Order: sequence, then structure tokens, then C-alpha cells
Amino acid sequence: MNLRVALIDDHQPFRDRLRALLSQDVGIKIVAEAGSGPEILETALTTDFDMACMDISMPGMTGIEATRRLLAIRPQVRVIGLSAYSEPLYVDAMLDAGAVGFFTKADAGESLMQAIRTATREHPCFGANIAVPTGVSVRGKTQPPAARKLADIKSLGEKDTAILVMIGKGMASPSIARSLSLEHAMIDVYRRNIMRKLHLPDEPALARYACAFIAQNA
Repeated sequence: MNLRVALIDDHQPFRDRLRALLSQDVGIKIVAEAGSGPEILETALTTDFDMACMDISMPGMTGIEATRRLLAIRPQVRVIGLSAYSEPLYVDAMLDAGAVGFFTKADAGESLMQAIRTATREHPCFGANIAVPTGVSVRGKTQPPAARKLADIKSLGEKDTAILVMIGKGMASPSIARSLSLEHAMIDVYRRNIMRKLHLPDEPALARYACAFIAQNA
């Protein structure tokens, strides 16, 4: 029996490459594709699949939130996170949401196909360049537990935190400004201050941190 797989990524060229790769395995059948979190949630209501390869950074709804909602609809589905980034915060956030593995997009090859066939919540699979989170059992070996917390969050004020949450939900500065009745330019000031307080180097790092913050505080 074929393993039924869904591909979720907002970049069509990457989905095409991933479909071509996975189609080489006669035991894997691509039964659904989606370009956003809401799209795969709608698809899951009418289409059965066993595994989902989930992009992390998508507009409107992150792959982290989409994973959590997907598993509420179909708890039997196994989700593997895919990202251009390998930071531990992203890995932790996806596992907390219920994923059974994590790979960078650059590492999406034979090892990903093996993970699709074997990964479980109890024994997740990771790409070669992903550091295995503490407390996670891999192939029967469990590392010592340790608290996985976001550093520096106490340095943020109430409005900083509210804006961080909106960033994590994929909202752009104009939308955040309208929501808080502030000028667009002021939101940009807040974003820069948040990055400074959290010691984040750039906007992509801020977005990843915001996604992880939402996942750990859901």
C-alpha cells in the first residue's frame, strides 16, 4: 500500500522539485498539494493522507500553526517540517506543534524519503545538519531533558510582545499599525527595537523568533 503524502509550500518550484524527488519512490504517492496553511486545512477535510511535508514560513499562517490545526483535524497524520533555516527555535517549535521530523530544504533528499517512511512522534527524524533537541528520543536513544525556552523575552514590553505575536502570525507592518492605531513608521521603530532587545540580526530572524514564541505560548 502506498504511503499517501501531502506537500505544503508556498513556493511552487520547490513543490515541483519535492514532488519529482518523492515520486521516485514507488511506495510514496503524492495525493495533495497546498500553497498555504488554510489551503491544506481545507484539503484535509476531504482528502486522506498519512504524511505531510510542511513548509515553516508561509504568509498568513505559519507552518507551525498549520501543523497544530492540521493535527486537530487529522491526529493520525505525521508531519515533517521543512525550512530554509535550521535554528533550534524553529525545530523546537515544530516538534511542540506535533511534527515528527525536521529537514532543511537543502537536505531534502534520500534521508527525507527515509524519514517519511519511518518517522514517528516517539522517534522523530532529522536532517543531517539539524541539531537534535534535548529530551528527544531518536532511534531509541533519549538525551537528558532540558527546558526549551526563548531567551531574552523578559526584555520586551507589553506592546513589544503584542507586535511580536502579530509578526508571528504573518501580519505586515501596515496591518499591525491599523490594529494598534499607530503610524506605519512607528511599527518599524518597534520592530527595530524588538530586534535590538532580543539580539536578533535581521528581519528573517525576527520572524522565526516570533513563530517560535507563538508556538511555545499557544
